[in-house]
Amino acid sequence: MSEVKEAVRSRYANAAKLIAVLPVDSKAGCCAVDGPDCGCAGSYAEAELKEIGLTDSVSLGCGNPTMLADLKPGEIVLDLGSGAGLDVLLSARRVSPGGHAYGVDMTDEMLELANRNRAKAGITNATFLTGSIDNVPLADASVDVVISNCVINLAEDKAAVIREAYRILRPGGRFAVADMVELEALAPALKKQLDTWAGCISGTIPIDEYRAALVAAGFAEPEFEVHATQVLPGAGKVGSAYIRASKPA
Repeated sequence: MSEVKEAVRSRYANAAKLIAVLPVDSKAGCCAVDGPDCGCAGSYAEAELKEIGLTDSVSLGCGNPTMLADLKPGEIVLDLGSGAGLDVLLSARRVSPGGHAYGVDMTDEMLELANRNRAKAGITNATFLTGSIDNVPLADASVDVVISNCVINLAEDKAAVIREAYRILRPGGRFAVADMVELEALAPALKKQLDTWAGCISGTIPIDEYRAALVAAGFAEPEFEVHATQVLPGAGKVGSAYIRASKPA
């Protein structure tokens, strides 16, 4: 395992342990890990959270990709880097009846937490898989929608992850993710810091590079919508973005 991947795994293993002991009514989310200025909680409607008996304290993401995906009953969904499972469980409700939601994660502690949350929610059409987001244990053209929430930026090779998403999608399938992007060039010293990489900062890439990776993989009509920004004084600027694209039919 590379230094970057181990830094990411360790951070989210520790985050899973923290989330597991948060009060049931907590809304801390990533702010419990990253501090009060994390800016990533509150992306989910209270009604949909109530349906599955969870709060957004179990999300460490930077948005709500389930809102982007326009999920329909009967569809198959995959969440890349599913963490504690919130987006998978919400997706499972939306694709029922007849559909299924998968999540893939490399962190054992997160997978254990996700399975506990699935049991708590009483959802049966959701499955959590052990794997990495650039090597997913699902067949070619096996899902209708790929979602992800602030995870692709953590990968060392974003293009490989995007190619994997394309492989898994059926023709006409949809790519709908929330992710962090680089808006102003980050300081070289910052780009080398493992802690800020694992914290969704150093691993970000510019929108043009992200778009080029989507097009190179075969995706059509990539769209980017930046909805929050974070200035790093003297070190650059990043932002959270909603990203959509489709696999040609």
